[in-house]
Amino acid sequence: MEFRDIEIFLTLAEELHFGRTAQRLHISQARVSQAIKAQERRIGAALFDRTSRVVTLTPVGKQLRDDLQAGYDVIRAGLARATESARGVSGTVRLGVMGAVGHEVRDVIDLFRTRYPDCDVVLREVHFSDPFAALRTGDLDLALLWRPVREPGLTEGPVVLTEGRVLAVGTGHELAGRASVSMEDFGDRMFFDPGPDLPGYWIEAMVPAQTPGGRPIPRGPLAATFHELLTMVAAGRCLTPLNEHVLHYYSHPGVVFLPVHDAPPTEWALTWRAGDLPPRVRGFVDTAAELGPRAFGQTRQP
Repeated sequence: MEFRDIEIFLTLAEELHFGRTAQRLHISQARVSQAIKAQERRIGAALFDRTSRVVTLTPVGKQLRDDLQAGYDVIRAGLARATESARGVSGTVRLGVMGAVGHEVRDVIDLFRTRYPDCDVVLREVHFSDPFAALRTGDLDLALLWRPVREPGLTEGPVVLTEGRVLAVGTGHELAGRASVSMEDFGDRMFFDPGPDLPGYWIEAMVPAQTPGGRPIPRGPLAATFHELLTMVAAGRCLTPLNEHVLHYYSHPGVVFLPVHDAPPTEWALTWRAGDLPPRVRGFVDTAAELGPRAFGQTRQP
């Protein structure tokens, strides 16, 4: 089986959609179909069950995916290392960040660029509603995500930034006049729903299901982006906890941000797809680890 055919098979096994697989690999959908049919003829069994609406792996397909994935990852990592070794440490680190959090790691980025003058860093926005996909597909090298990240195939690295939390409420809400609130004030008040696709442990680290005293925190309207969320808060439809940096970077008509005096700190950690890191990415991670975590509003000391 050719390496490209392995790549096509593994991508389709992940996407379970011929069109999306073709788009990711920048080939035609017909090329995807031809490669899969050729593999099935060679193996003598179907790898996918196809209907007009759904594509699923057969038992043989699942076994082949599991057998090929580890070797494929090793080959990709080896090719990346060889390429970078030939060039020296060079290239672009693609770093996923949520909104303005990227500005809070400018010192890491600046030091990395100084140490590796043939490297650059580009920031790509990720949303809390889909934080892991771009890492898994390889569209990002790193993402800065709140801890904990306990996802199969992903590695949680060094903490870069820590900060407190605030509660966003509408200006007409009964809590709006407070100087600060407690997490116990979350109880029995409607919060936003991030949807069913996020791991429960990850979203509950930010939006818990109950207060420390055990009172339920109900969830209501769905939101997929930060600005959708603020719009719903301003309309009085829900409340939401946010991170302290919003006080510096954002304001929104009809929304008040109240410090949550007993909330645990948010820890933002670099996260990447499991496996060997290319030299440029390893250089960025090592630079961040050397600088250590910085509390929001403070100067990082090397």
